[in-house]
Amino acid sequence: MTGMEEFHKKIVHERVFPKREAVYTPFPDRMLPELRAFLESSGISMVYSHQGEMFDRAVDGENVIVTTSTASGKTLGFLLPVLQEILTNPAARAIFLYPTKALASDQFRSFVPLLEFFGPSRLQAGIYDGDTSSAERGRIRSSANIVLTNPEMLNATFLPNHGSYGFSFFFANLKYIVVDELHSYRGAFGSHLANVMKRLGRICGYYGSSPRFLCSSATIANPVELAENICGRPFSHVSRDGSPSPEKRFFLWQPPTARGTEFRVSPAREATGLLARLVRENSPFLAFCKSRNAVEVVLKEVRDRLKESAPESGGRDMASLVSGYRGGYRSLERRDIEEKMASGRLRGLVATNVLELGIDIGRIDTAVLVGFPGTRASFWQQAGRAGRKGRSASVVLLLDNLPLDQYLAIDPEWLFSGESESAVVDPDNLFIQVAHVRAAAAELPLSADDGALFPDLGEIVPVLLPGKELRKEQGKYFWSGGAYPAGDISLRNMDRTRYKLKNAADGSLLTEMDELQAFREIYRGAIYLHEGLQYLVESLDLNHTEALARPTEGNYYTVSCDMTEVHKIRDEKTEPLGRTLCGLGDVRVAYTTVGFRRQQFHNHQNLGMEMLDRPLGKSFDTEGFWIALPGEVRRLFLSLAPAPMPGFQFRKTYAEGLSFALLNAAMMAAMATPEDMGSALLAGDGPEGGRMSVCVFDMYAGGLGFSRKGFSLVRDILRRADRMIRGCPCRGGCPACVGDYHLDKRVVLWAIGSLFETLPPPGDVLSAGGGEGP
Repeated sequence: MTGMEEFHKKIVHERVFPKREAVYTPFPDRMLPELRAFLESSGISMVYSHQGEMFDRAVDGENVIVTTSTASGKTLGFLLPVLQEILTNPAARAIFLYPTKALASDQFRSFVPLLEFFGPSRLQAGIYDGDTSSAERGRIRSSANIVLTNPEMLNATFLPNHGSYGFSFFFANLKYIVVDELHSYRGAFGSHLANVMKRLGRICGYYGSSPRFLCSSATIANPVELAENICGRPFSHVSRDGSPSPEKRFFLWQPPTARGTEFRVSPAREATGLLARLVRENSPFLAFCKSRNAVEVVLKEVRDRLKESAPESGGRDMASLVSGYRGGYRSLERRDIEEKMASGRLRGLVATNVLELGIDIGRIDTAVLVGFPGTRASFWQQAGRAGRKGRSASVVLLLDNLPLDQYLAIDPEWLFSGESESAVVDPDNLFIQVAHVRAAAAELPLSADDGALFPDLGEIVPVLLPGKELRKEQGKYFWSGGAYPAGDISLRNMDRTRYKLKNAADGSLLTEMDELQAFREIYRGAIYLHEGLQYLVESLDLNHTEALARPTEGNYYTVSCDMTEVHKIRDEKTEPLGRTLCGLGDVRVAYTTVGFRRQQFHNHQNLGMEMLDRPLGKSFDTEGFWIALPGEVRRLFLSLAPAPMPGFQFRKTYAEGLSFALLNAAMMAAMATPEDMGSALLAGDGPEGGRMSVCVFDMYAGGLGFSRKGFSLVRDILRRADRMIRGCPCRGGCPACVGDYHLDKRVVLWAIGSLFETLPPPGDVLSAGGGEGP
């Protein structure tokens, strides 16, 4: 990308990754002659070193996880051992599992040359998902050696119907399971998939098969651990990347503060000028936004800029050269956009992370990330979309006014060091186990042997028996509940209660969400943004889990005002931490939405607050870790608590500012997002009544291991929180470092330091705070 010097004042860090040459290896000795012939017909005389290593390990019977870069030929690496098996044994079957339908559809294109070369008598493949016709499904079940599908289809269609026509033969001859983009299966999604794999293993064992696993992942700290937790087998790791890579230049872009304010210009607003310039320079780009709404806003503003500059472009309207790409578009629309981009009829796409996965859209010279995507794994996946055709490429990360983004401005080495986060899953979460034990019982009767798969089976079965969902016969437990309990499972979350938001004007469905999200986003009076339009929520029916909203136009959006109470249930571990203690255990979290505030677009000015007629509350038991604060920290925090004021106001306390910083540092360590983890002051009931503790907890009932990971890394988390606050460019404190402009970050820094040594508090803060000193 040329012309970055124009923006040099906004670039806070630049990094160049030099070109990397390919490392080839001859065809493996055990590769079949006809497989070699196919490769040679495709112009391939040697394979990348990692492809050769994958082949040899798979043929040796190993389960393999590969973590090479994007566009490194992993699909061919999977296909070679799978084809070797099919060409040797024509009855052999394989599942290629993708996290989205769009990715499965795109990857099928790479199968077409194989299908044409070997012909239908030797090789058949097909996509089996919700869009597949019944006739095509029948062909795939009866004849396809390779089936491309997604976890939802495996859970709700393949496993419950294993005894149906075609499926029984398929499972009896299943030799390989390929899991692409394994890093995307973390948290609830990964924990659900691990249990789907347990059920799959039961069914394969019933039919006498024992398939091997081939997986790929972005670079994470624990790829082997993740693969073994999800697939339940030992894995070997292929990490040496033999593919070539062009020179790639990275820019971290810090938007300036808006004139006369402390607010930074949004990255979406900054992106529009850059993207319009790329269109005019005929430099193909892909811009990633973190929400559907952001895609539509950026797309509209880029097109507006290009229309305004049409006179400078000889009158040519270039606005049509950039398009959006996100969920909600029909599949035909997406295919048309992909084809236009690949053929060069479009110069750029503004997309959600749906294009983070490897869908081929042709040559991309520049990847623009409108805000840090949340994890290093996602960052490298998005950055990897540029330069895939061998040309040098640029990656521009526009930093948002959020904690992780601002941390990168002061510590870019965290991003480029080569270190990675650990992906967290917990296959043994009790709530997830219950759902899959029910599904497993409907597929095959449960026996004592299944206790090895489901550790809490002894607790679950006695619960299901009185409810008439199981009946006991000859030492086994048979399903006697409703049909197909697998259909009740939502693999991407854990809350079975789903709220629907409908358009009051025509009754159409706008979206669905879980209960906690509903209480925060679709209460009466809320403004809900959907595909660039505003909707005013008129009612929320808790009995029928449904809300109605009417299209509106206004200059404000709404933010819920929530109260969080966390009570400790049980100590599992307690360890010394400097002058205090850190604990891990079970906690009860109670969220209550009590009102909302209206904030003006663009300048975020508070336009007023309103209480809900009826607070909306939800509680759940989960895991958390907590840090007890020394006595002088507790006393100063209490003395600086904001005085009660008339009206309805919510301002963070210093304890909440500290927990905010800890939460953001913990999310960095545990590869988590705000949907995965939360934080609050631990309520002072029970034996800790005289203490004050800050708590970081999992946002999932039963916990999924995020807090457990945080507990093991608590000293690193504290160091990172300190650096995040200390390096923030704000003058005193802000929403990006301590969560609120009204908090003095020196006090929070003093509190972190006081965990390890006795320190004097900032004197001027103490005198200004009033009340009792420490």
